[in-house]
Amino acid sequence: MTTSVHGPAPETVGSPRSRRALVAGSVGNFIEWYEFGVYGYFATIIAANFFTPEGGSDVEGLIKTYASFALAFFFRPVGATIFGRVGDRIGRRPTLILVVLLMTGATTLIGLLPTYATMGAAAPWLLTLLRALQGLSAGGEFGGAVSIMTEFAPPGRRGLYGSWQSFTVALGLLGGAGMAALLATVLTETDLTSWGWRVPFLLTLPMGLVALWLRLRLEETPAFRRTRQAPSDAPADPATLRAVRPRTGEVAKAIALGAGRIMGWSAAGYTFLVVMPSYLQGTLNATFQQALVATVAANLGFAAAIIPAGMLSDRIGRRAVMLAGAALAAVLAFPLLNLLQDPGAANPAKGLAVFAAGAVVGLMAGPGPAMLAEMFPTSARYTGLGLAYSLSNAVFSGCAGLIITELIKRTGDVDIPAYYVVVTCAVSAMALLTLRGDDHRRSLRD
Repeated sequence: MTTSVHGPAPETVGSPRSRRALVAGSVGNFIEWYEFGVYGYFATIIAANFFTPEGGSDVEGLIKTYASFALAFFFRPVGATIFGRVGDRIGRRPTLILVVLLMTGATTLIGLLPTYATMGAAAPWLLTLLRALQGLSAGGEFGGAVSIMTEFAPPGRRGLYGSWQSFTVALGLLGGAGMAALLATVLTETDLTSWGWRVPFLLTLPMGLVALWLRLRLEETPAFRRTRQAPSDAPADPATLRAVRPRTGEVAKAIALGAGRIMGWSAAGYTFLVVMPSYLQGTLNATFQQALVATVAANLGFAAAIIPAGMLSDRIGRRAVMLAGAALAAVLAFPLLNLLQDPGAANPAKGLAVFAAGAVVGLMAGPGPAMLAEMFPTSARYTGLGLAYSLSNAVFSGCAGLIITELIKRTGDVDIPAYYVVVTCAVSAMALLTLRGDDHRRSLRD
């Protein structure tokens, strides 16, 4: 579904509208992934407060916490469907405003929730409900944000503009890790467990208000305006109609293929960037601070690689860059884990290893948003790329912590994270081979 359909002249390089689209699209992604990162980093504390009643085991509580984490991801496809259809019909701008309001409200309320000790069995259910609302809003965020970034992008810059979505994911995860590390440093363990974990969630409120202000100033994209302004009584041949209104089967096939192409990005990204703290603490007996330092290093590598990877994909194509990332992630998975498991390995070597792991995920994440946007026409882009991304994340990211923790518990094999990364990246590489080498040079379909 990458046939070229040319429309009026696109945005010029660095135009004010393009820059506003980047900022307005990026800010919601930052908030979304800041919160998801915070939830992952504080998983053991949230487990103790909400999922571990008197007499329950820590491992059992952590598994329930990750189950709640996974549930939110499974609401993402629902959100992508609902908000995607709205965004493809009434516009990207109003839909993204609604999404950021829902996301901000749900995240702020998590910071105000009573714990199991205060409310009893209702507490984990309320937390899970708010996680579901977050999943709905997150499902509507990606498709809209990437649509406005790529539809406003100047010629030859879609990879760069789309990479800002992934870059703000990295910034959000880093922001969450930095806040968790700061609180772990300045607060006692008792204070952190009793009330300190709430602070990062409550900080979402002022961030959400800033995001709302930015999105209220955003214009609708040129591509969407062109589809709305087309005369309804103008004659059109069947080929043109198929380009503008693609068949449901064609869109579904593109969604499945897109999800397969980013499977490695989803799985390796969450394994190395979010699940790592709990793995290091629960399996390798690292301290909370040590686990966070490792996570910060991985996310720094991730952030450092994303924008260069997006720019490189504008020159040599999405396929070459993303294939390199998937192959390197699969090759490095076992050496990385073996190094982390070695008590005699130097800390700088471990830090460099997790930095490199983050960087190879960045090779997939940089070109990924533009690659997905290029698979769908304007009339289905918000829905299509949002569903491809959310389905991949629901299965391979949201379940990563649950699958890895449960399998380690059952088998005792501490190499489970490496097996998970290798298998998913291998499948992703096969799907990426179906990409055409010149897709990055073609115009987005109207």
